[in-house]
Amino acid sequence: MTIAEAVATGKLPGRVWLYANYHCNLACVYCLTESAPGVPRRELGHERMVEIAGEAAELGFTDLGVTGGEPFLLMWLPEALAEMAEQLPVLVLTNGTLFTPKRLERLEPIRGGRVAMQISLDRPDPDANDEMRGPENFRKVVDAVPRLVERGVRVRIATTVESIEDAELDRLCALHRALGVPDEDHIIRPIVHRGRAVDHDLGVTAGQYDLPAELTITADGAFWSPFGPTVHGGLLDTDLLITRTTRPLSVPATALLGLVENRPPGDDVTLNIR
Repeated sequence: MTIAEAVATGKLPGRVWLYANYHCNLACVYCLTESAPGVPRRELGHERMVEIAGEAAELGFTDLGVTGGEPFLLMWLPEALAEMAEQLPVLVLTNGTLFTPKRLERLEPIRGGRVAMQISLDRPDPDANDEMRGPENFRKVVDAVPRLVERGVRVRIATTVESIEDAELDRLCALHRALGVPDEDHIIRPIVHRGRAVDHDLGVTAGQYDLPAELTITADGAFWSPFGPTVHGGLLDTDLLITRTTRPLSVPATALLGLVENRPPGDDVTLNIR
């Protein structure tokens, strides 16, 4: 079976994930990668990300995901996203706190294109949200989202929580609607017990067969899932590492397909983690 056939039949998910970098302007309590301002950058680089996009399209994948770290710390990212989107639609995960007027102007290359942003917003109240993510996070996100929408950028809201009461969720949904984000672009996902969440005893335990087999490329290799290349105690977790080889992309893609074809029968994914 080819990669294209596996994607077309649902054997493999269509999205390829790229870890653009590992450093971040925040240090969230539940961060999978222990990202923070002072951690090693470990960037894929502009040229490599565009190269992966082209290879993914040729293999038959259907779209791309970009995460970090905080990808928009990379000043060249908008241009890279625009080039990648010429190959496949792109979803980029961001904390949404860096979009000053000057940085918003730099988003012109992706305006109205096939690039969507997924921005984290966990609670409808500033104090509760910022307790997990950092000071002023709520204010900056609430300010940025409508400005991005006005510039023709599709925005999704991701809420990452251990639990949330119905009344609080209703207020959060009312908030994201007021910011210009419809219900179909709001996802709720659990905290995963990896990375910094381990130190705070947070989240659900997610093993290989709890996670979709989404090919994930980092500066360190290829992984089973974007929840795979996590960091704890400053060390990279390798339990979900597929191969250190990422060139050409067909090598890790074929290795991933082999693992999927050989896994035990049953439900592919037991946790709704996106």
